[in-house]
Amino acid sequence: MKVLLFLAKGFETMEASGFVDIMGWAGIEVVTCALQKTITSTFGVSVNPDILLNDVCIDDYDALAIPGGFEEYGFYDDAFSEQAVSLIKEFNDCGKMIATICVAALALGNSGILKGKRATTYHLNNGHRQKQLAKYGAIVVNEPVVRTDNIITSYCPQTGPEVAFMLLEELVGTEKMLETKIAMGF
Repeated sequence: MKVLLFLAKGFETMEASGFVDIMGWAGIEVVTCALQKTITSTFGVSVNPDILLNDVCIDDYDALAIPGGFEEYGFYDDAFSEQAVSLIKEFNDCGKMIATICVAALALGNSGILKGKRATTYHLNNGHRQKQLAKYGAIVVNEPVVRTDNIITSYCPQTGPEVAFMLLEELVGTEKMLETKIAMGF
């Protein structure tokens, strides 16, 4: 079983690491991908992804995970790119799980897959990002984590572990998810 972790420029390391650790504890391989050979996070951590986005074959993966990031570090440049839109649509068209944290939901909105669906995104700053998500046709719900069909969205970095455990449960079932959660001290 494999999860594809898309790292857009300016991604938040805490949001990405939750997917890596929780899936790793459960024995699920996480493969990182990005548009460039080296990608820098919001707070300056450089990462060399396992694969470039253009080389991804979605048939090799069971789910897509996308951490959020900061606009001022170029997050939306990558997250809204044609390649990212195509990747998101392909995973959705195949009915595969897609899990996002915080503003990564805006990448889903930009791709068009949230039209008429319940979702959430970053809720602070007077709901600025939630209003942006609504403009993409999403039905915005001001809750920490929202699951609609094969899509999980959340509204801030604090929700990272919850999103990752929710994705894990979908992939391996409740019993294995709970075993992992307990083993990790949650």
